[in-house]
Amino acid sequence: MAGSTLFTDAMALTPAGDGVYHGELNEHWTIGPKVHGGAMLALCANAARIEHAGDVQPIAVSGSFLWAPDPGPLQVVTTVRKRGRRVSLIDVELRQGARTRDVGAPPARRAGGRSREEQKVAVRAAITLGDPEHHVAPLLSVNPVIPLMQPDPPPGLEPIGEGHPMAGIVHLARGCDIRPSLTTMAPRSDGGPPVIEYWVRPKGVAPDVLFALLCGDVSAPVTFGVNRFGWAPTVQLTAYLRTLPADGWLRVLCTTVQIGQDWFDEDHIVVDCEGHIVVQSRQLAMVPQA
Repeated sequence: MAGSTLFTDAMALTPAGDGVYHGELNEHWTIGPKVHGGAMLALCANAARIEHAGDVQPIAVSGSFLWAPDPGPLQVVTTVRKRGRRVSLIDVELRQGARTRDVGAPPARRAGGRSREEQKVAVRAAITLGDPEHHVAPLLSVNPVIPLMQPDPPPGLEPIGEGHPMAGIVHLARGCDIRPSLTTMAPRSDGGPPVIEYWVRPKGVAPDVLFALLCGDVSAPVTFGVNRFGWAPTVQLTAYLRTLPADGWLRVLCTTVQIGQDWFDEDHIVVDCEGHIVVQSRQLAMVPQA
């Protein structure tokens, strides 16, 4: 719904036939002027889930980002690669008609040439569908979030909103209650690697699978920890859904293995209020210019 800040409205899709769906991510689901990458992947995952039908979830989402679309209408095109008993695979392309070209006049623009709108692919994703593990004890779990982060935000930790230093960039805060620990974003006094902490939940609804996937890309870039700020475009992101989230705050811990001169990796672990690992993600992104 245009103008809505509800996450469930952002994930709404209208079928157009032949595996094609229409949706919209408005200005409330942006970072700066561009649509948030995690929101786009969640929308792709939802299209795959709808196209497959049945009681399945996007247990693995792997997306490559070709360019950054503007807020507004989007087209999501699905292609079923496999329908299996336990695992299915659907390819998804998220497109936006933000470019035009002259028909019959490539590569140079020809005076008087006919022009038509093209749907240009912004995200190409592979969605693996299956049944995630439910709340049963794992055979082994190494959960670094539990000893570092309590289930609820610490008292006094302010949400991103009016007056917050991140409010002008993180427009997601209009539809989510996002509470970053700003002290974890600055370079560490001991010279150690950045470890960024967030508490997040959607406004007006309980967190679901799609929102948990969005949280796999919710943090500010880890490059803040080495005094590199600015746009850090994601090139590729893979997220795993491990279980369904409980109703409450989601804790997000963001770390890195290496920040190079040009490229860096960034890992998210998303844990629900009951202590279950819900989503794990890793992305490759570009280091902001000095």
